[in-house]
Amino acid sequence: MTDPAPLKINIVTIFPEFFRDPLATSIIGRAAQNRLVDYHVVDLRDFTSDSHRTVDDTPYGGGSGMVMKPEPFFEAVDSLNTTGPIILLSARGEVFDHSDAVYYSMQTELTLLCGHYKDVDQRVADHLATKEISVGRFVLSGGEIGALVITDAIVRLIPGAIGDHESASGDSFYNDGQLSAPSYTRPPEYRGYQVPEVLRTGDHAKIASWRDAEAARLSDKRKNY
Repeated sequence: MTDPAPLKINIVTIFPEFFRDPLATSIIGRAAQNRLVDYHVVDLRDFTSDSHRTVDDTPYGGGSGMVMKPEPFFEAVDSLNTTGPIILLSARGEVFDHSDAVYYSMQTELTLLCGHYKDVDQRVADHLATKEISVGRFVLSGGEIGALVITDAIVRLIPGAIGDHESASGDSFYNDGQLSAPSYTRPPEYRGYQVPEVLRTGDHAKIASWRDAEAARLSDKRKNY
């Protein structure tokens, strides 16, 4: 029986150097070493047509800031010959959540388009990307940080990326969107702050019940934020 092909993640950016160390670090780095995922970082400037490698221009209709041109994005994606989902990182996008991470972790290929400057030409969103995604209701300087967030959330769900599946299955949002219970480790007392006694009893049924109750309490509390 042959091993499944690695998930291919393409990242289109004007800052390829931004990804060099993060994609080689920790869980997502080990996943690449173990051939569970294959990262392909594409320099958007390689698909420009002028000597200055220009990727942006002034907006039609006036206004401040610069808008990223459509041609380099379209041509970069053409070069990938991908049939997988294409995500444009955008503050206007739907907020990325755990269900999205699960869905994309089961694909064979994913392409992330990193915007920068004031905006990206809307034709990229309308006619190239399959979805616009935001990592939160705030604005970042570019899509690179968001692309790393999405990559990390997806890759850690690939079977084998985390050696202990139970560790991942106990994370927040893994079970019906519920938050995980608080965690404690040694020492049992620090600066007068105690580890809950129930966790030190060795009674697995009581511990499981406490964790379920704490997870439910925290999940309900966060709903009001």
